[in-house]
Amino acid sequence: MANDPSLTAGEKAKIAWYAARMVKRGIAGEQVYQGDLERKVDRIIDGAQKRADKGK
Repeated sequence: MANDPSLTAGEKAKIAWYAARMVKRGIAGEQVYQGDLERKVDRIIDGAQKRADKGK
């Protein structure tokens, strides 16, 4: 966690939205595919990391 980049309010809101959708899909069952949402969250975190590296 110490190496995680700081997120903007918009990024935090998007991640929270995707996490809520993952929970909803999880309720539907274990066989439901969630890889698309996981990739979106990873893409947001990667963008924040690039922004943090660029600012250094």
